[in-house]
Amino acid sequence: MSYNIHIENLKCGGCAATIKKGLLSIENITNIEIDVENSIVSVVGDGVDQEKIKEKLSKLGYPVVGDKNTLLHKAKSFVSCATGKMNS
Repeated sequence: MSYNIHIENLKCGGCAATIKKGLLSIENITNIEIDVENSIVSVVGDGVDQEKIKEKLSKLGYPVVGDKNTLLHKAKSFVSCATGKMNS
């Protein structure tokens, strides 16, 4: 199965690196593509729980478009962005 998820707060390759690393910890995910320009995360895997993906994205600071995008989400995404830049 493949899911395309439109998210908030995605700014750069550092953000993408953090998202990829975080989502790869979810069972059964086989591939992740991130379109930084359009803020879309594409996830491929068999038996992947889409709610787990959304929860993980939110915890990282990248909520799904339409969900609450609080100041805390924005702060977390800023830290995730910086961390991703340092680790890439």
